[in-house]
Amino acid sequence: MAVAETQLYAKVSNKHRSKSTSALLESLLTKGFPAHTAQKALAATGQKTIEDAAKWLHSHCNDPSLDDPIPQEYALYLCPTGRLHNHLQEFWKESKRQCGKNRAHEIFPHITLCDFFTCEDQKVELLYDTLKRVGDSFSQCFPPSISLTLHSSTSYLGFFIGDSHANTLKEFALAFSSEASSLADCHVKPCLKQLHLTLAHKFYPHHQKTLEQLAKCINPGETCQWVAALYSRDMRFVHYQTLRALFQYKPQNIDELMINAGDFIYVDPTQQSDVSEGWVIGTSHQTGCRGFLPENYTEKANESDTWVKHREYVFVTASKLFTQTENESNVKLNGEVRSPSMSRSVTNVLSLQNATLRRGVLVMRHGERVDQVFGKSWLQQCLTADGKYYRADLNFPSTLPKRKDSVKHFEYDPPLSCCGIFQSRLIGEALLDQEVTVSYAYSSPALRCIQTAQHVLQGLKLDQKVKIRVEPGLFEWTKWEASRAIPNFMTVTELAEASYKIDTSYRGNFPLSSLVPSESYEEYVSRSSAVIKQIITACPSKGNGIILIVGHGSSLTSFTRPLIGLPARDSNDFAQVVRKIPSLGMCYCEELKEENKWQMVNPPVKTLTHGANAAFNWRNGIVED
Repeated sequence: MAVAETQLYAKVSNKHRSKSTSALLESLLTKGFPAHTAQKALAATGQKTIEDAAKWLHSHCNDPSLDDPIPQEYALYLCPTGRLHNHLQEFWKESKRQCGKNRAHEIFPHITLCDFFTCEDQKVELLYDTLKRVGDSFSQCFPPSISLTLHSSTSYLGFFIGDSHANTLKEFALAFSSEASSLADCHVKPCLKQLHLTLAHKFYPHHQKTLEQLAKCINPGETCQWVAALYSRDMRFVHYQTLRALFQYKPQNIDELMINAGDFIYVDPTQQSDVSEGWVIGTSHQTGCRGFLPENYTEKANESDTWVKHREYVFVTASKLFTQTENESNVKLNGEVRSPSMSRSVTNVLSLQNATLRRGVLVMRHGERVDQVFGKSWLQQCLTADGKYYRADLNFPSTLPKRKDSVKHFEYDPPLSCCGIFQSRLIGEALLDQEVTVSYAYSSPALRCIQTAQHVLQGLKLDQKVKIRVEPGLFEWTKWEASRAIPNFMTVTELAEASYKIDTSYRGNFPLSSLVPSESYEEYVSRSSAVIKQIITACPSKGNGIILIVGHGSSLTSFTRPLIGLPARDSNDFAQVVRKIPSLGMCYCEELKEENKWQMVNPPVKTLTHGANAAFNWRNGIVED
């Protein structure tokens, strides 16, 4: 047992335990659940219904920590509702779309009144009573509107609370913390420093201006009803990353984790270094069980997605009692509520920014390569005794392109699998559906990249209009080459003769002869930075067409970071990031011409996720034992 957990057990065990007489607890006790686990279930589900608590207990029947006396952590937040909340949600969405995720996106809009504190499960009801009593005592003096002033710095953007209103909120927080500490025997610390409502935090400095423009669309004086809400979280996973399952996964081995779509999984980033590529080890929020699961079955979730709201106190003041008239009613856009005024203001900002967008760069990893499925010895599996290629599995390509030298050179320059071809065509068709057009196409000299570019362009119906520029400088970090030598790539002439739409007049910025085997990380970073700048310079704007770059997993970070003005990652961090990039993973950068910079935004199409499909022999298990 870890030292921190031992201390926590001692702290909890030594406290006097009071007996709760709540109706919910009595109902669970009559069902045969032990008192300590029943109280734990009620605390974990917000003490709302017997059904919720019973369901939690049944799903956690195999939870190894079920009997551990570790309490929940609680926090008191002041949250906006109504039209101001809608404005803030719109800002959350647009800031994430244009500037990527920052720390503020982890939690919903709020003002922190009391930061996280622990409370024993059987005393949580006392917190509810305290919130009700203190809320009632402040209801008459609670401000009808709260003064919010926008404040901005290179790493923080948010509203500061005006002094007079902040003093009232601090008095409310102090009263709650004092009474809760006394009644529930817990240490509650009120927030007595500058109160604020965070809009963005720990973002890249070059996004500050964009975020400020979006923030100015928010009218802080908009109609709002404020709610003091008590939330809880599992204190064991505070510093973990939270993932959301996209698909169901049924364990194939005893050490794997069962997950269903929508489940949340806690993952400790410090425990992933020894895990096999493509897998993570985590703990299920739904069951408390721990095990391995495929990483591409999940996506990153927000920190607060697993929090539980227990109780809230709504501050109703005379000036806040309002009804929506027909011309004030909210409208829905893309399934989210927006007020018309907010929609117009955001649209104006987006129109202004779109007018300055000149070019886009879509950097993409190649599709599934044949050795990714069949291993490094794939070529031996599909060559006859006299060296002729045959299709040993339907996922092998139907033919290999002709080359003048030995077919064995494909071992270190493998083609796409049939699934990789399908993946690439599917991405092209998805881009076509989104009305994306490509003006320039660049590819690494690796055959798998050239094939990916070709099939993406076919899906876009541009394969007869846009030719592929083969750029040796786009090849991956040569230190990762298994042969410890630069592969013997097909020549441009051979590619053209094999019906690939190659721009034979293009002369690369980095000739093949300049690629150095086992180059250092610094050499690779320098090469990548130089080649992306040269490509941008060589590709003037053509209407709304983008620049397509098909490379390797490493391309997504090595080409985009210098473009948006970020330094290279540490080589260890770089390797960890790259190993998680799947086939056809992509990044998209847009140019802000008037600001002389580029920014990374969401790619124009969704990701492509699918499961594995193992080889099958009908004899095994069907007609033979």
